Amino acid sequence: MLRSIHDTFGYPVEALDGTLGKVKDCLFDDRHWRMRYVVVDTGRWLPGQKVLVSPHHARQPDTGWQGKHFPVELTKEQIKNAPKLEEHSPVSRQYEEEYARYYQQSQPYWSGPYTWGHSQEPLFHPPGQAVEHPSRVEREQHAENLKRIAESHLHSAKEVIGYHIDAKDDSFGHVEDFIFDDEKWRLLYLVIDTKNWLPGRKCLIDIGWLDSIDWQGENASVSLTRKQIEHAPEFDPSAPINRDFEKNLYDYYGRPYHWKEEDASLISPM
Repeated sequence: MLRSIHDTFGYPVEALDGTLGKVKDCLFDDRHWRMRYVVVDTGRWLPGQKVLVSPHHARQPDTGWQGKHFPVELTKEQIKNAPKLEEHSPVSRQYEEEYARYYQQSQPYWSGPYTWGHSQEPLFHPPGQAVEHPSRVEREQHAENLKRIAESHLHSAKEVIGYHIDAKDDSFGHVEDFIFDDEKWRLLYLVIDTKNWLPGRKCLIDIGWLDSIDWQGENASVSLTRKQIEHAPEFDPSAPINRDFEKNLYDYYGRPYHWKEEDASLISPM
């Protein structure tokens, strides 16, 4: 099912033994355009800390997202003892390696040829197979390792929302939202508001049509003209995105359907 990232902000995050907090943000990588972590606001429970939850530890989205909450196969104690990041610290590969080790992820997403390592979709932790609690020595070890975290390579969806749009012939509007697939956790569309300040007409473009994102200048460049975008099929955030709408969108731009490209990528060469 296709969903708005912005709409997930505020969803309760529910552990096996209670509520952890609420979804504060989502972190994605700009290589495969996959959501890699949900950032949890734990309120007064763990103040000043950035708590991350991987899709690998989410319960199946078709049971959780429907009720506008985010259930995970972890306990509050496991979250409390997990590798820590300060609220405004960057997330690096070193941190991700510590995260994978701590939670016993045998196949982190960067370990294989596919977007989720050795599979096309996140492998949810099987119910009944609890993640073991690390020992005191292990906790001390990963605490030391975290001191070496430096290089950031993930991006905050919340920060990108608001970036200006640079079309081929003009700069206008801004990034309003992202639309993602809650089965593969793939970012599929960028929601563009055609006005810079006041709400304007909203439309979608395929995330693959982005030429580049200037993280310092806070601009997103697209290989389309302003007129093309402004006259594209209008997007209604309150209405579900069905296949008919998607076909109309790709036909308007004269681009191949994204699902056909996905099917082609799954065919192995002879």
